[in-house]
Amino acid sequence: MSTPKKCIIVDDEPAAHYVLVNYIGQNPLLELSHQCYNAIEALNVLRSNTVDLMFLDIDMPEISGLELLQTLKNIPRTILTTAYSEFALESYEYGVIDYLLKPIYYPRFVKSIERFLAMDPVEKPGTASGNIAIKVDSVVIELPVEDILYAQSYGNYVKIFTPEKSHLASITTNQLESMLPQDHFVRVHKSYIVSLGKIEQVERDNIILNNEKIPIGITYRRNLSRFLS
Repeated sequence: MSTPKKCIIVDDEPAAHYVLVNYIGQNPLLELSHQCYNAIEALNVLRSNTVDLMFLDIDMPEISGLELLQTLKNIPRTILTTAYSEFALESYEYGVIDYLLKPIYYPRFVKSIERFLAMDPVEKPGTASGNIAIKVDSVVIELPVEDILYAQSYGNYVKIFTPEKSHLASITTNQLESMLPQDHFVRVHKSYIVSLGKIEQVERDNIILNNEKIPIGITYRRNLSRFLS
């Protein structure tokens, strides 16, 4: 799975932070790295940290969002957030990705994120290779990665399916995900990881794999489509 994109929120309104923190937290492809309440704080963060995406309010005291963009030498990809639509045309002169009007609704937020993620195309994978070590019934076994079809979460255990049999491993889904090649396996649901090369068909809400229907979680849908595009 792709490494989450680091995000920064720059807004003087705590309520705006509350909304964006909630929305970012619902998307596994995003990771909130910093929250700033004015442009000075943002300048200090951006000087010493790598940021993939900035959510920037325009109307802030002392230094506005547009003035902050004028100050920056290296502007991260930016989505503007504001209650004032009259700045929309001027803002696009700075190469911003999108312009979100407050109050920001989640479906509109998702569209902006899809636009942002589409800027980084992902290549389709080849054949996975190598083994992973998992504990099954107190015994550690070596499982070839190329044999794995998909994995399903069972609390603190994960059932790993291969064409021949399944293995109930003493491991969490997050731990298994970190062990698998990120360009060959993708999280499609909070409880499922699938092998991209083994997918037979993709429906609106499900993946067909080994004659099984695996659900696609709404927050994982965009990442899957990037891998399959």
